[in-house]
Amino acid sequence: MLTCCINSNQQQPWNSTNQTLIQIPNCKTQFDINQIHTRLLTTGLIKNPSLTTKLILNFANSPHNPLIEFARYLFFAHLVPRKLYTKDPFVWNAVIKSFSHGDDPNGPKQAVFVLGLMLENRFFVDKFTFSLVLKACSRLGLVKEGMQVHGLLKKTGLGSDVYLQNCLICLYVKCGCVELARQVFDKMAERDSVSFNTMIDGYVKSGNVVLARELFDSLEMMELKNMRSWNCMISGYGGMEDGFRMAWELFDEMPERDLVSWNLMIRCCVKSGKIDLARALFDKMPKRDVITWAKLIDGYAKLGSIEVARQLFDEMTERDVISCNVMMAGYMQNGVCLEALEVFRNMMSEGDIVPDDTTLSIALSAIAQLGLHDEGVAVHTYITDNRLKLDGKLGVSLVDMYAKSGSIETAIRVFKTVSDKTVHHWNAIIGGLAIHGFGKQAFNLFIEMQRINIKPDTITFINVLNACAHSGMVKEGIMCFEIMRRLHEVEPEVQHFGCLIDMFARAGQIKQATTIIEQMPIEPNNVLWRTLLNACNNIEVSIETNTMVKHAITMDSCDSSTYVLLSNIYARFGMWDRVRRVRGMMKEQKIKKVPGVSWIELDGTFHEFFVGDDNHPQVAEIYSVLDNWFPLDSRVQSLKLQSKSEPVLSSVRS
Repeated sequence: MLTCCINSNQQQPWNSTNQTLIQIPNCKTQFDINQIHTRLLTTGLIKNPSLTTKLILNFANSPHNPLIEFARYLFFAHLVPRKLYTKDPFVWNAVIKSFSHGDDPNGPKQAVFVLGLMLENRFFVDKFTFSLVLKACSRLGLVKEGMQVHGLLKKTGLGSDVYLQNCLICLYVKCGCVELARQVFDKMAERDSVSFNTMIDGYVKSGNVVLARELFDSLEMMELKNMRSWNCMISGYGGMEDGFRMAWELFDEMPERDLVSWNLMIRCCVKSGKIDLARALFDKMPKRDVITWAKLIDGYAKLGSIEVARQLFDEMTERDVISCNVMMAGYMQNGVCLEALEVFRNMMSEGDIVPDDTTLSIALSAIAQLGLHDEGVAVHTYITDNRLKLDGKLGVSLVDMYAKSGSIETAIRVFKTVSDKTVHHWNAIIGGLAIHGFGKQAFNLFIEMQRINIKPDTITFINVLNACAHSGMVKEGIMCFEIMRRLHEVEPEVQHFGCLIDMFARAGQIKQATTIIEQMPIEPNNVLWRTLLNACNNIEVSIETNTMVKHAITMDSCDSSTYVLLSNIYARFGMWDRVRRVRGMMKEQKIKKVPGVSWIELDGTFHEFFVGDDNHPQVAEIYSVLDNWFPLDSRVQSLKLQSKSEPVLSSVRS
């Protein structure tokens, strides 16, 4: 006997809606969407409001972007024009939620647009609709649109709803309008714990901890104080310079604590420099998360205990991108660029953690410091392959890396590809041009900033002045300084005066440089005086250096570079008594000259060379090659030249 098994799908008509609905659970990609769309068009089911509504409701909340986009297409192209479901806002709310809670940065504005479309076509708007739009306005700081929704709430009679009033308070708090939030709060006939906590959080974030404490204390009699109330106040005191004692008292008084409470208190201890107390809390915690570890690692790194920070990092059973970023940043803060880069390399090789913009920015900074151009190109390739945007700090770090690695042309190309440049992008390229000696191009970019109304900051002016100083562009440097003071009303800082003094000193205009350092409204530091001393060393005419010497040595009596520079100046002009006096001062104060050092990277290994150093394992081979490159007579001649310019505190291997 022959038995035939017929699939149930084959028994259904070719244009059955079930054929489409059964595909929904497995739909994830654009290819899947294209198949469904084709079926809807060929069967005519695209005009079936019941089916399209089900598709919209299923796809609007999907984590997959192609599905969300298709839901919006069906909604705007096929439901809205026919004005279907006028009495039911459920579908509208699903679409609004896809905008208000999605990843699209323009989504909140679209959510407001959809609300306007509802009102324009006289569709029914409920409480949930308003709450979604208010949350959308909060996300993007759309205070004007939020106020319009606020007025609409009053007209519709929903203005007294506690949930919506809490949404309004949240909106005004996130937009920085704490006074407006308080007005809504004071007019509420009924308040719950969310009302108080949102208002307390608003005061804390605006820096008004006193008013936050008043509301916090008033919660006692209403029995509305909960964990979030305590945590908000601890966070507020933890952000104050002298708030540690109050934060500790609240933490100690808490009837119960959660993980957030412990983490906030550890952060407060770290910020106050009480790392031992932070460690004691860390050891006492009943439960820890990656944030706990990251806070303590950051604390040790900022205090210079990078070994302890690394030990904690290695003890972590679970890491995320934030903990890796903290460890990398800690290494960079302590000048250990190679170790920071090693953490990044491990992340990339293991593949468990996906680097974010901060990770890549730190890695690029380390690469720039180490001059590892090829590795920088590899990171750039990763950025391109993953279509990461260069509009933020990542683009700044990439431009800076190429500039510091010697590829200023590539830095310029990257700069030009950034569509939405910030002042930090301009600073990076101007600074890069400055260190490469392209002062004219740097100054032209500065003028271009003025033309397109990009407001420069203090770093911009430092970079432009530095570019002018290194290119001998005194006239342009003076113009930049005056634009800073008069046009942008930026008060010059010691770094700006330093660049100006350096510019005049390099141009041989010592009197002008001296006048600036004597008349500047800020107390000059030892770097400025050393700049003048260095100028004296570089010009052919001897000048009186007593005043400069007195200031430079007094301000930093332990810095060997000042003494070496001074000794070379005296020797240059044959003032041997003063040379001996300087050497005697160094001997008395036990100041040793820091030897010059250079390093190269070869096959991933760094080789460091000090002046007169013969400790390198391949020193014999190195000098053998040098002997072949430079004949004896040329080396003798170079020694004569060196003894002429730096006769005292230099050591050369004979």
